[in-house]
Amino acid sequence: MSETNGNNLISLDKLQVYYKVGGGLFTASKTVKAVDGVSLDIRKGETLGLVGESGCGKSTLGKAILRLTEPTGGNVFYNGKDLAHLSNSAMREQRKHLQMIFQDPYASLNPRMNVGQIVGEPIRTFGLANGKEVSERVGDLMETVGLSRRFIKRYPHEFSGGQRQRIGIARALAVDPEFIVADEPISALDVSIQAQIMNLMERLQAEKGLTYLFISHDLRAVRHLSDRVAVMYLGKIVELAPGKDIYADPLMPYTRALISAVPIPDPEIEAKRERIILKGDVPSPINPPSGCPFHTRCPFAIEECRQIVPQLVEIKPNHTAACIRISAEHPDIEANEAAGLGAIGN
Repeated sequence: MSETNGNNLISLDKLQVYYKVGGGLFTASKTVKAVDGVSLDIRKGETLGLVGESGCGKSTLGKAILRLTEPTGGNVFYNGKDLAHLSNSAMREQRKHLQMIFQDPYASLNPRMNVGQIVGEPIRTFGLANGKEVSERVGDLMETVGLSRRFIKRYPHEFSGGQRQRIGIARALAVDPEFIVADEPISALDVSIQAQIMNLMERLQAEKGLTYLFISHDLRAVRHLSDRVAVMYLGKIVELAPGKDIYADPLMPYTRALISAVPIPDPEIEAKRERIILKGDVPSPINPPSGCPFHTRCPFAIEECRQIVPQLVEIKPNHTAACIRISAEHPDIEANEAAGLGAIGN
């Protein structure tokens, strides 16, 4: 993989974000593999949902794409340019095409700036308008996200959480981006407001042709918004498929467990549904387990799972998973042929 091609807007090739921690005069530092060799394509105009437990590397991956966190290895291709290796000045020119909606609407807005200054700042920074044109553009953006232009002189503390997130979305839209990383954009909001923000994001995508990376631990929200879903565990992508497929037929035991935890608003179906309870905590990224990173918690793990690192391979059309027990059902999959293992549950 050398550049974005075809219908792909963003292409990640073995992206890594490693941190050195600890270490001293007589002790060696250790490496935290927050993002561990992720290869992933994000198609133009789609919403790719990224799910996983807290601490799995979702937010770090999103920030590494935008170079808000510096990658330590691999490539991030956008329009033929490798963002991971651009100079700071060259990357600055790309930032107007790549924006972010942050998780916490209370912490992501400068309390000393009014709305006009907050939303207008990127417009001025990139020289997209001057003088009264900036105010007009800010007013238009406010109305686009469902707020009155009369609020331009108000400060963040005068707004509710949902209104603040709308302001954050307006700020992201100010430079007409093509790609937006939405990092847990609804997790800090009331349930009634979450639906409004998701509907707003869908409308803006349809109107402006936006591409989203939608990061969340809320699988209901991901199901509603996403065209495809990627599941992340301990810094790696372990399953990737169209949204309807991954919810109807999850392949990875980890994905099955995540989906089984989502309540269904039908008492009869909910009562009959099988729940998969994962034991233990996510292993430390400082000292990950050998073999499959999930084997320490997997209810179907066998001895080979402790030894073989599963590859992310296509199990069904457009549906990839990293599990030697699943891929052993398909002898044409070379990456795990040697395992010779039975199907999950056997």
